[in-house]
Amino acid sequence: MPLGFRDCEINLERRELWRAKRAVHVEPQVLDLLVYLVQNRDRVVSKDDLIASVWGGRIVSESTLTSRINAARTAIGDNGREQQLIQTIPRKGLRFIGAVHAPADDNQQALAAVCRTKRSGSATISSAGIVC
Repeated sequence: MPLGFRDCEINLERRELWRAKRAVHVEPQVLDLLVYLVQNRDRVVSKDDLIASVWGGRIVSESTLTSRINAARTAIGDNGREQQLIQTIPRKGLRFIGAVHAPADDNQQALAAVCRTKRSGSATISSAGIVC
């Protein structure tokens, strides 16, 4: 199942990152770091957690970790100054703070628009389909 936030989507099965409906090339470790942060968005992730999960416990320099975090931020349209999606918690770690959703496909979006137009009401997209 894809993970969506803002104008981005991560396809976990294909290991792809899309932003504004365009594929974004990211290094495998950057994608792993981003996926780990999104999947653990309910908590602050320490540097030790990242190193254990993304690098398998190997020794990683501070500069390598910082460059991968910066690359992840850049890939999703965030930066270290604004921190709208990946927030740094000083002396604690990182937390993904963006709203995450399972994106609906284009057909579901079109059907929802038809429901809204026909009924002048609302349409809800769920995993089961469109509810007008």
